[in-house]
Amino acid sequence: MTETLNGAIDAGGDDEADREAVEHERAKMREFIKGLSPDDIKSGGWFSKLMAHAMSSYTEKVDWSYFQQRYEGVPPDAVVDQRIKMAARYAALEGGLSAGAYTAAVAATIGSLGGASPATVPAAVATMMVDVTFISQLQLRLAYDISVLYRVPLDLSDPEDMWKLIRVAFTIKSGEVAQKGVVKVVPAMMRPLIKRFYSKAVLSAGRSLPFVGKFLLQRNVIKIGIPVVGVPLAVVLNRYTTLLAGRHAQAVFRNEARVIEIAGRLSERSRHPQLMLWVAWLVIAANQKIADDEALLMRHLVRLVRERHQVVDERLAHLVDLDPDEVWSRLDAEPGDLSDLVEVADRVAAVDGAVNAREKAVISDLRDRCRRV
Repeated sequence: MTETLNGAIDAGGDDEADREAVEHERAKMREFIKGLSPDDIKSGGWFSKLMAHAMSSYTEKVDWSYFQQRYEGVPPDAVVDQRIKMAARYAALEGGLSAGAYTAAVAATIGSLGGASPATVPAAVATMMVDVTFISQLQLRLAYDISVLYRVPLDLSDPEDMWKLIRVAFTIKSGEVAQKGVVKVVPAMMRPLIKRFYSKAVLSAGRSLPFVGKFLLQRNVIKIGIPVVGVPLAVVLNRYTTLLAGRHAQAVFRNEARVIEIAGRLSERSRHPQLMLWVAWLVIAANQKIADDEALLMRHLVRLVRERHQVVDERLAHLVDLDPDEVWSRLDAEPGDLSDLVEVADRVAAVDGAVNAREKAVISDLRDRCRRV
């Protein structure tokens, strides 16, 4: 969302202001599309250019202090909820304005774009591209906003963070939005269409911004070629796919914020920061399969122990196979009360859900060994 759309969201918006904000952004998208060639559209190269256009200056303006000035004292869940709903509203408004381009002829024109095409992008395709770029930018910025609100900032100069934003914003991992029940927020009659929109949502090819561009363009073709219901279809698909993308981003970044919060509390309370890392890794390794939340927790524990306690454990950092006896010998060599380590083990085991039998066995053994007379 640009400053115009952000301002409308912050103000709560009304019908006329919302429409003006959307029209203003559509005009900016039309200017952006004038700089694209037919090959940019066919190859997916438009997405590389959109990333630079949509996010470079935006990330410099929108940070934690930006939201603090507008929502000081308001819990992040409340702010995120409002921003998702308003973004979905803008998406629906834009869908209605762009729907005139959605005809079978446009779909055919997209397929014909290439070296033999005219030097300029056909007008009908340009109109359709306004919709695709508007929604893409809206969802990218919405996901970024949500990451900032949950204090999980992303550095888009880091390729890992950039790809994380793209995956979250466009829900391009195994169609998980349609599979995990988030689609329940959509009316029953729309669910088959939404599931079709998200079907085959895996980007199995290498990391390539043009490939993402082709993927997004192909996915949006579902809105094309149904002249009778074109406008309603564009409106509801824009609205609900943006709503689902926002809810998906909320789930991802809220969960990451939860894990970071756990790591912070454990690090702050720990009387044995170095030993805490060994105990945490012992519990994680017990199941012989590392969950994403466990890996995330370990990464932040290591970071916080380094930052708060100035502890860097090179032995642990280079460890391949963990021998439990090494952890037990470290425990035996540590004097005093070790009860804080039991709390660490409990929290680490539960970070990814229910505690399993192997984790329970390790914690039971740990509890016995930490019991000091």
